[in-house]
Amino acid sequence: MNHRTAEVERNTSETQIRIRLDLDGGGKGVFDTGVPFLDHMLDQVARHGLIDLDIRARGDLHIDAHHTVEDIGITLGQAVERAVGDKQGIRRYGHAYVPLDEALSRVVVDFSGRPGLSYDVTFPRARIGDFDVDLFGEFFRGFVNHAKLTLHIDSLKGQNAHHVAETIFKAFGRALRMALEADPRMQGTIPSTKGTL
Repeated sequence: MNHRTAEVERNTSETQIRIRLDLDGGGKGVFDTGVPFLDHMLDQVARHGLIDLDIRARGDLHIDAHHTVEDIGITLGQAVERAVGDKQGIRRYGHAYVPLDEALSRVVVDFSGRPGLSYDVTFPRARIGDFDVDLFGEFFRGFVNHAKLTLHIDSLKGQNAHHVAETIFKAFGRALRMALEADPRMQGTIPSTKGTL
């Protein structure tokens, strides 16, 4: 399996985003998005997914963070889709349960080639600091549509909104890591009876 890297730039009248990633990295994260809590969550993905991530974004934050968060999800999805390539030799499926004190989340991913999101998350409050928790759903929807994968996210319990968010993003990173790992028994093979994903 070749080293899997990508760099994607996405520029609109609302946002300017550049993402560099290495799916076979060591978990190093560099973030400058203007949305500090999102930076904290993306760092969880890098660290727990062992993905090197460099994400720089400028957006219309004078309005709110909606466009910036959604467009980062879109651009990250494009970068992952480009880096993973034809998916030869990967495990394809990944899952993780992650606890943090009273909170517990489950994330399951399938690099199916078909965008699909099941997002069953209820936060105990609407904001974490200045961050609107509704934007997490927009982030994951943008990601899924452009990474072309199926993603199930379930918050199973939690009373602290920060803990709920952190368990989701840690589990997301770990599920990605599992799905993208090389499967020595599938070397040179697409993990599908169709022969393509």
